[in-house]
Amino acid sequence: MNAPDMYDVVIAGGGPVGSTVSTLIKKYNPALSVLVLEKLRHPREHVGESLLPGVCGVLHEMGCWDKMEAQNFPIKIGASLTWGKMGDKWEFDFYPAEEFVDQPRPAKYEGQRQATAFQVERDRYDEILFRHAAELGAECREEVGVDEVLIDPGNPDRIDGLKLSTGEIVRGKHYVDGTGNVALLRRALGVESESPKLLRNVAFWDYWDNAKWKVEIGVGATRVLVRSLPYGWIWFIPLGPTRASCGLICPSDHYKDQSVPPHELYHRAISEEPEIRELLADATCDGKKEKVYTTKNWSHLATRLVGENWWLAGETAGFADPILAAGLTLTHNSAREVAYSILEIERGELDAAWLKRRYDEKLRRNINQHIRFAEYWYATNGCFTDLQEHCKAIAKDAGLRLGPNQAWRWLAQGGFANEDTGRASLGSFDLGASKAIIERFLGKGQDLQITKANIFELNLRNAEEDFIGELENGRITRVPCYKRGTSFLPVSGRYKAIVQILGQHSDIRDIVAVIEREVKAQVMPAMVPGQVFSFLQALEAMVLDGWVLTKNDKKRPRLRFQAIGGRLIRSEADAHKALEEAKGSIKFA
Repeated sequence: MNAPDMYDVVIAGGGPVGSTVSTLIKKYNPALSVLVLEKLRHPREHVGESLLPGVCGVLHEMGCWDKMEAQNFPIKIGASLTWGKMGDKWEFDFYPAEEFVDQPRPAKYEGQRQATAFQVERDRYDEILFRHAAELGAECREEVGVDEVLIDPGNPDRIDGLKLSTGEIVRGKHYVDGTGNVALLRRALGVESESPKLLRNVAFWDYWDNAKWKVEIGVGATRVLVRSLPYGWIWFIPLGPTRASCGLICPSDHYKDQSVPPHELYHRAISEEPEIRELLADATCDGKKEKVYTTKNWSHLATRLVGENWWLAGETAGFADPILAAGLTLTHNSAREVAYSILEIERGELDAAWLKRRYDEKLRRNINQHIRFAEYWYATNGCFTDLQEHCKAIAKDAGLRLGPNQAWRWLAQGGFANEDTGRASLGSFDLGASKAIIERFLGKGQDLQITKANIFELNLRNAEEDFIGELENGRITRVPCYKRGTSFLPVSGRYKAIVQILGQHSDIRDIVAVIEREVKAQVMPAMVPGQVFSFLQALEAMVLDGWVLTKNDKKRPRLRFQAIGGRLIRSEADAHKALEEAKGSIKFA
């Protein structure tokens, strides 16, 4: 039995990291003692209101879905964007708006709701998570800060305890840093963090009452707005029928050059963007125009994410620019990984060193993907800089010289065939969506690599056999994989199927025929095209990552299809037309 001041897990920070880690540990192993320390009292304001669908799966696993749905937070179906010199409006949806069916709320986590997300008021969202963790048995303490991180004098990589603002000293077998950009444990341990200079931006924001919604789809579904400016961009996030979050992102150098107070720069930006100005015309901001919320939102990645008895998760570990709206996705998923890793270490069935190495490598790779994608995203905004010059700066550390059309292929290397056997993805975006975004940025079609060849050969040269981990029901299952450098090929799911097919076939016609036959035997007819394409995305990812080599035999036919983007990434006009034809319940401001 533990001493009163000794816990199995001690977590600094009562935000989503602390709540997620503690909830999942108590769910799967109630016998473990968990202490969560929050220096403020909930509810407290926090930025980061726009979620991606991946968060909802974690909320469901935590048992929080029904509580969040009961809050009637707006359903995020996607985003409406303008970017770069052209200024054309385009929609990036998670689910086709014309297929969104009105459903009574609160709704279950099933069907279309598994493909959508929330737009939340973070003070309420974070408090719900915190209280939920306490209900499951975690000791959640508010208004208790950490005054000092005690480091083992004989081992600088080991935390010996935390001295609290109450004067107590608490100790644990595992410590988790969920303090965000404060990085309390990380800084005390001397772990450095690297920040790309091209993403050193600042954010100014406020909350508005009596704001209009740009578009409402069905019951409570809407899109966030992202509007580009010559010196930055503005977000507009509906948080309720008449409340919205609106913020400005701009380079820190631009803010310094302007020599004006943050609220003045913020309100000037709103006045310069016609749509945002109209949506807020009758609204009142919390700051009354004299004050706004501010923060630097520099992207960064810690050099180490795990040590002898400590873990970094969420923004403490790394942060990718908010243009991707991936903050809470990275936070919840990294916290889930930490919880699963600690659970396995406590079981003692898997090697602790492997679990720690796996966490560090996987999360660092995932955060770096988001950072690289954000760099490319900004590079495509001609308002910021010339694309080709920016791409050269991005690739400088890799020793590459490339132009716009080469950037896509470089960006994809080592990215898609990561550790997710369910889909080929780059950060939070699957390969199809990522490629469609690049296509829109470059202004011309970017053909799939698999449409440029007809002969395919599995390439395992210089690859080592290794293991990755799959997380489910509180357990990490070791899955065989091939590793070459920093690139992984899981021998599981769709990747395993492609490996097996390439062991027998090399012609694209035969490969597709086998995929179609296997898919038809497993899913309903209406689902066949989408499932076939998901297998082809896996093949495309393997080509991009060098796991499959290609040739083009001019005497044989090649694959011909257009499956990128489709109904999920399209112009605003095309999206509106589709809604009108479907006679959807839609209202425009």
